[in-house]
Amino acid sequence: MTTVVCFGDSITARKEGNPSPALTYKLAQKLPNYNFINAGVSGNTTEQAIERFAADVIAKKPDYVTVLFGSNDSATYRLVDLELFKRNITTFAKVIGPSKTILISPPPVDESFQENRTNESLLQYTTVVREVAEETGSHYIDFFTAMYSREDYKELLVGEKNDGLHFGEAGYDMLSDLIAQKLIEINLNHPKKGLLEKVIGLFFEKEK
Repeated sequence: MTTVVCFGDSITARKEGNPSPALTYKLAQKLPNYNFINAGVSGNTTEQAIERFAADVIAKKPDYVTVLFGSNDSATYRLVDLELFKRNITTFAKVIGPSKTILISPPPVDESFQENRTNESLLQYTTVVREVAEETGSHYIDFFTAMYSREDYKELLVGEKNDGLHFGEAGYDMLSDLIAQKLIEINLNHPKKGLLEKVIGLFFEKEK
């Protein structure tokens, strides 16, 4: 069974009313032949996450790792500057291995609820994540643009906390779809792709 570790902050860790963390809960429903491990810790920046990286990610011997940080790194009260953020994301990608790494840009925020985060700043962190993906050859999901480009993106950010940052069901549906599609895309290009991946891949194509 393919093992995927989802490594991140509260966006990865929150349950939002689900029996377990929403992201991996939804992913397990979409891709039941995968083993998803949640390695999200609320409040983490990349500086804090790097301290638990070996135990929470590498020790699990994953086939793939999603890496989603930036929401806290960009916050004014715990700022991790862009240079250090890039260094940390690059470290994650190189240690995991680019072919196994799925880098994800941070989501936008509803600025009417957020005093410490702006979409202008988050776009800068998104640019860094994309640059690292290009420079290392890692897989990449532009979650920021996928959400921010929608006219109703603020509705996607509504969640239990309703703080303009921690989204609920709609946001997790979008994020889990993006990750599931990326995993299917990767495996469809793999010579040992399975029948189930083919079938699910065709399903997602029809849904587009």
